[in-house]
Amino acid sequence: MFGKVPIPRYVQIADLMRHRITKGYWSPGDVLPSIEHLMEEFDVARVTVRQATRLLADEGLLSPQRGRGTFVTATAGRKRKLLVETTLDSLVEMYTGDTPDLSNVIESDAQPILSEEDGVAAPRYHHMRRIHSRDGEPYCVVSIFLDTRVFELAPAKFRQQVVLPLLTSLPDITIGSARQTLKISTADLDVARDLELPVNAPVAEIRRVLCGPDLTVLYLGDATYRGDYIRLEMDLKP
Repeated sequence: MFGKVPIPRYVQIADLMRHRITKGYWSPGDVLPSIEHLMEEFDVARVTVRQATRLLADEGLLSPQRGRGTFVTATAGRKRKLLVETTLDSLVEMYTGDTPDLSNVIESDAQPILSEEDGVAAPRYHHMRRIHSRDGEPYCVVSIFLDTRVFELAPAKFRQQVVLPLLTSLPDITIGSARQTLKISTADLDVARDLELPVNAPVAEIRRVLCGPDLTVLYLGDATYRGDYIRLEMDLKP
């Protein structure tokens, strides 16, 4: 059922069970199917079901009661979803007023790796690697490269605020073009550590490039989001 996925089986089962609680298939007050039923459904050993149940009990979602069964005690919190916008204006609007907790992990003069289609490199860049968190849970780690001439227009604000709304609001900056790509991937050791995920957990990698009218790359953001924070919506024209 689960295939050769390098994530502990009980973690995968706990995720499936959590999903059922989130979707309302199991509501607070419901009694879970028996261990035997879950063993048969998931084709796993008793100890694996117990480990998954214990994990969700530690999260406050389940309450095993001797002789009575395992009760659903809470609804899994619905995380704030991040829409993958398809225009620069809507992307900036989504981030405007957003105030996640920002932790600047690294600041350096490292230079980005740019492809020909990205644009023309600026003379120098200011690099910031930061983690975005909400309610104590990290959901994004991003490497930001800003043309040093742009960064020096408002260094304190760039260190403390979400970059895109600030960048596009600067009166001396004109954005000539913007591109965004999204790739589904898995968490490596560094990302797993930063986002508090299992290694190889699903993540979304988003690369954003903003250029000036002369095609100079003013901003490059390589962001990795937890998979459960991303939602892609598209209008399908008839």
